[in-house]
Amino acid sequence: MEKHISVLLEEAISSLQLKENSTIVDCTLGYGGHSSHILEKIKKGHLYAFDQDIEAIEYSKKRLEKIGTNFTIIKSNFVHLQEKLHQIGVLKVNGVLFDLGVSSPQLDEKERGFSFHEEARLDMRMDKDNKLSAYEVVNNYSKEELARIFYQYGEDMFSNNIAKKIVEYRAERPIETTLELVEIIKSAVPMKFRKTRHPARQIFQAIRIEVNKELDVIEPALKQALEMLEVGGRVAVITFHSLEDRIVKNYFKEATKIDDKIKGLPNIPESYLPDFKLVVNKAIEPKEEELEKNPRARSAKLRVIERIK
Repeated sequence: MEKHISVLLEEAISSLQLKENSTIVDCTLGYGGHSSHILEKIKKGHLYAFDQDIEAIEYSKKRLEKIGTNFTIIKSNFVHLQEKLHQIGVLKVNGVLFDLGVSSPQLDEKERGFSFHEEARLDMRMDKDNKLSAYEVVNNYSKEELARIFYQYGEDMFSNNIAKKIVEYRAERPIETTLELVEIIKSAVPMKFRKTRHPARQIFQAIRIEVNKELDVIEPALKQALEMLEVGGRVAVITFHSLEDRIVKNYFKEATKIDDKIKGLPNIPESYLPDFKLVVNKAIEPKEEELEKNPRARSAKLRVIERIK
């Protein structure tokens, strides 16, 4: 039984143009959805998979062992991609996949504290060894810091109100649980806005991004992935909200840019051309059939870049 439905699975796998002897990196192993399909196609190659979550690693290891032994799991954040691979003698790869979403089991296992529907201690750590948890963010960050992350990472119009209510509440006693926080958020949002969407959705997203430093690691990891690519190799990135997608889009745009001074020339010397090209100009989005099976895929976007020289 698959614990997690991999989003844009076919599109992501086909975009990597896998060959039997490919060396591939899955930067976000999760519960092995993408990795298991990659491993089936690279019988003579090798898969290197990164994850911070020990539960996901243990589950995926068993799943991948049923397919083959030509894989290595690395317990680390993918921001250490180059360092960890260099340590084991891997200098070049044929493809890299990033799936930046939180896996469904992390959201669904209520004790992890990711869900605003389930009662649990405030946590939200993808890596349980991480010292910073949602509890520390909610109880120790200043009103200004809370308002900033709610606005920046959650794009929430009531950021200031919510931050103010949290600070008032915790002055009496610490905020311990997810549903306790949900009630505080609700009390800070006008009633008419509660009818259209859950008022805690964007705030929980913002706290999760802060706890796991999700946006800070994207650009340095993309830089490392592109540096390690062989000619003809590709990097595919699946994002789940506009902040992630903007970082990826801008980074890919910069990597494939032709200098404005020579852009219009009929024959541009190859040495002046970029090392990379966009495989698709517009992000690939899930088809209707996929959305019917998995509504969580609605905001997903896939972008792909290829090294051409």
